Amino acid sequence: MRSVYAKVLAWSLGTLVLSLVAFLGVSIFVSMRNTGRGGPFERFEISLMSFAVDAHESGGAPALRTAMTRIDGQLPGRHFLLASDGRDLLTGEDRSAILAASRAGFPPRYRGHIVDAVHTSDGRYFYVSLVDPPLEFWRYVPYYLLILAAVAVLCWLLASQIARPLVALTRTVERFGAGDLAARTTSRRKDEIGELGRAFDRMAERIATLLTAERRLLQDVSHELRTPLARLSFAAELACAGEDRAEAQEILRKEIRRLSDLVGALLQVTRSEGEPASSNMEPLPLDEVVEEVVSDCWFESDSRDCRIQYQPRSEACVCGDRELLRRALENVVMNAIRYAPQGSAVEISLAADESLARVSVRDYGPGVPEEALSKIFLPFFRVDSARHTDTGGMGLGLSIASRSVSLHHGQIRAENALPGLRVTIEIPLA
Repeated sequence: MRSVYAKVLAWSLGTLVLSLVAFLGVSIFVSMRNTGRGGPFERFEISLMSFAVDAHESGGAPALRTAMTRIDGQLPGRHFLLASDGRDLLTGEDRSAILAASRAGFPPRYRGHIVDAVHTSDGRYFYVSLVDPPLEFWRYVPYYLLILAAVAVLCWLLASQIARPLVALTRTVERFGAGDLAARTTSRRKDEIGELGRAFDRMAERIATLLTAERRLLQDVSHELRTPLARLSFAAELACAGEDRAEAQEILRKEIRRLSDLVGALLQVTRSEGEPASSNMEPLPLDEVVEEVVSDCWFESDSRDCRIQYQPRSEACVCGDRELLRRALENVVMNAIRYAPQGSAVEISLAADESLARVSVRDYGPGVPEEALSKIFLPFFRVDSARHTDTGGMGLGLSIASRSVSLHHGQIRAENALPGLRVTIEIPLA
């Protein structure tokens, strides 16, 4: 059987039948043990026989009648005290046929009644009981079948509860595998099957997000590569024409440098997201990294006629990859320099509290619309989609910074400082 439904139903019904057989077997075994030789029922009858024999020997027929009447009133069935030849000591009737039936078959029967007999050690007296059969199996077969049908319905419901959501999950997985990225189980069950469905939904959501991001990345990369490739083609034509080879070589170098930066940035994003174990995490002074970034960015700030104001307020030691942190801080600072007005300042500060180191970078540029603040850390996002790479970069700097900070279990956020934009990086202290 390959169906979970059939397996659950078969195992449930098999367990029910086995339990019923075991119940009947144990009942018969206990009954035989209790009614057999030396059992508690035999000892009880011996005590009743002793009571009747004592009454007969001490008081004759009147005392025996009183004793037997008392026994008949308290116990079901009919009870007799017989002599060794089968004569009833109370009425004088011949009951040898009952006595003979007590010695034949198991259980012994006489005219539909079960016969049970015990005798004294000297064989003079026999105590005989005639009782109705306590259980007749075939008489109760309809009730057993009714219980079996009810349990079978319950087993069917159980199998349905287990198999139906699995079938639905299988169909959802097949739809998702066929390309329907919106397929979800939306399970509300509280058991393990519901947890499986919700785990699949989380996995499907993650896969859909990754595939969407990959498609977006491919589209953006193809868009970004189109312009430098076109310029490279134009520069190659100029070099071949020989009219202005120096200008053509300069264009070639510039576009090749842009392509190299783009590829390097993409590799950095991939390394940060896909290979966290490859990062070289170690304790390092964050203030030294910030000072190194400030020193490296002086030339860029001078060329754009702005200045960098760095205010180290405290020392901070964090656990991280020095190159990743340096690249993240450098991208944030370079982004601020890119949009800083001429003659303005880019303010950088470093502070630390009991658990976090906080680096803040502020420019006095145009800022960012409020609805775009949460998007500026996405790859290739620009506030102005028509902005050229000469003025707006490739849209990867803040994305790389965000991923690098996330790799260090930190946070990065942006807010309008009015005027300008303030980007804050928080990293746990070592």
